[in-house]
Amino acid sequence: MAVERIQLYSEREVAKVRVAAQAAAEVLSRLCDAVQPGLSTLDLDNLAGEFIREVGGRSGSLNYHGFPRQVCISLNDEVVHGIGRADRIIQFGDLVKIDVVVEVDGYYGDNARTVCAGGSPDQLSAQLMSVTEESLKAGIAAAVDGATVNDVSIAVQRVVESAGFSCVRDMVGHGCGKHMHEPPEVPNFRMRAKSPRLVPGMIICIEPMVNVGDWRIEIDAADRWTCRTLDHSLSAHFENQILITKKNPEILTVCQKKPIA
Repeated sequence: MAVERIQLYSEREVAKVRVAAQAAAEVLSRLCDAVQPGLSTLDLDNLAGEFIREVGGRSGSLNYHGFPRQVCISLNDEVVHGIGRADRIIQFGDLVKIDVVVEVDGYYGDNARTVCAGGSPDQLSAQLMSVTEESLKAGIAAAVDGATVNDVSIAVQRVVESAGFSCVRDMVGHGCGKHMHEPPEVPNFRMRAKSPRLVPGMIICIEPMVNVGDWRIEIDAADRWTCRTLDHSLSAHFENQILITKKNPEILTVCQKKPIA
């Protein structure tokens, strides 16, 4: 973790996080629209670099502990942290997970989405994406003042496991604002230990990583980054950055950019 204590953000600081979150949301939206069969994942990463520059930001992923690309692009059984490669060609029906972190003026925005290349997922892929997105919505709905991180975790897990899928346990959500990764950790499954209480001013990233099969994962031995399902089953990933308020949680990573006419 970048810092040891949970950061509470002032209104001035929240305004700066909003700028970064909006930048990250716009980049992610544009990248998802650009996904198509025949592109390499490196092509997509190069587009990400262009889009990040256009929104006035800097990639939060590039060179983070040595990560070599602008964003994380993971296909099919790859859960997260996939590295763009010229020889990794997106095929029709591939599940493409894109995780975008943008830093603007010292503050970070972080979000992720799963799309199907070609726009026509098979029944299992469609269900997996739908369940993962619904579990994210359930987690966000539970992220209210006075609740705990564990309440969020339980809400996510309930949706996922009721559909017969599993939540990855070795990768979790996190705080995010002045650093890409801050306390608290936000698991997608119930923790037995006492968890932090949510209070206004906290900013967290809720990010269900959901597998069709077993929850266990493995890290690629060659690149030491790409995370895959151990049983090679499909995986989906959705993420939003959330501000805890006195009322309803505010989703910071909603793309506000109007479509070009």
